[in-house]
Amino acid sequence: MDQSNLVAIITEQTNRALWEVQNVIDCVPDPLWDKAYCGAPCWQHIYHMLHSLDLWYINPRDRNYQEPDLHRVNLNNLDIPPDITLSREQINAYMMRICNKIRDYLSSLTEEQLLEYPPDCEYCRFTLILAQFRHLHSHMGMLMGFIIGDTGFWPRVLGLEGAFPEGEYDIVTTVENK
Repeated sequence: MDQSNLVAIITEQTNRALWEVQNVIDCVPDPLWDKAYCGAPCWQHIYHMLHSLDLWYINPRDRNYQEPDLHRVNLNNLDIPPDITLSREQINAYMMRICNKIRDYLSSLTEEQLLEYPPDCEYCRFTLILAQFRHLHSHMGMLMGFIIGDTGFWPRVLGLEGAFPEGEYDIVTTVENK
């Protein structure tokens, strides 16, 4: 990783975070997909986390932002029970859309732009990115806790130095082997 360029660091850490998000989604066993945690099904916790990443990583005030087709009013609000159920396939497609959008954004971002404010936004780009890392941190911890508590398996993480797995790999380890 090029540590002399902030955008390169952000890109590397974002790619690691996105890989770990997808891995955690993949680790949710089918019986837990609809299980309620604090009144919201597990998939809604995932959707909340992804929706925030989609909206806030680049510019939450973007007048051209388009909600995903699967979105319903308050679907991202964990305090309001959903009136629909999202499938794993829908969540994975949304995750792919977000990954592509963020990677495109980062490929054109410059260091000079990090302290600039996106149109109509009261936060600079660097603040928005760090805020989403904080938000991901909170929700990934909750999701991992749900998985570990209910299955005894620990979703795999990359950390700062771990290689990105290629091909088949174990998505979890047992808590005892952690």
